[in-house]
Amino acid sequence: MSIFSKIAAGEIPSYKCAENDEFYAFLDINPLVKGHTLVIPRREVDYIFDLEDDELARYQVFAKRVAQAIKEAFPCKKVAQVVLGLEVPHAHIHLIPMNSEADVDFRREKLQLSPEEFAETAQKILAAFQK
Repeated sequence: MSIFSKIAAGEIPSYKCAENDEFYAFLDINPLVKGHTLVIPRREVDYIFDLEDDELARYQVFAKRVAQAIKEAFPCKKVAQVVLGLEVPHAHIHLIPMNSEADVDFRREKLQLSPEEFAETAQKILAAFQK
């Protein structure tokens, strides 16, 4: 079981931003900017394009709703969608509030947020998602 599957199952704590029966969204613990969120399918699949077509479509629609909540919680020009990462064998989408392309540079130094800042950030996104 991947670390992301354990997070979605509640076995490892996370800062939940949104969820339904199929998908789970939580804050990246090494965020590029405040509001940087990961969206995963609950079903453990390593590669996003190994999802069934209808599942991939539902995944994207869920990610879109999460992106809209992020944009409401953290006003920005756009919310970037980035699919990368070989370190965790579980499909995931990065949703990153951005005002410039520099906000999506994964080589830059990550933010250091306190547990309180993480909790507040997740709550803002979750509240917007639940509207």
